[in-house]
Amino acid sequence: MYTIFSTFFVPDHKADEVIQIYQQRSRLVDQAAGFIDFLLLQNDRHPGELTVQLLFETKEDYLNWARSKEFKQIHDLEKKYPDQELASIIPKVSKYKVVAT
Repeated sequence: MYTIFSTFFVPDHKADEVIQIYQQRSRLVDQAAGFIDFLLLQNDRHPGELTVQLLFETKEDYLNWARSKEFKQIHDLEKKYPDQELASIIPKVSKYKVVAT
């Protein structure tokens, strides 16, 4: 398996707004070949620290998703978000091969 963590920081007072956006996400990734799971994580101590976790069957499945027109469509929408403070956030992305479960 292969997992991706995308961590970003929003002002604490905007965390609920961002969480709501993810709760209403398009779910396009759910249809991607090899997709297993999506999680949005919120740091207990720092509410504005959010992490998206994606889990795919293989690294190749993830790379195919990341190169897809659906991936581009989703990320283009993020750049057009009306709140420019949120639209300009750049996440820290980490990628891992799952070696034990």
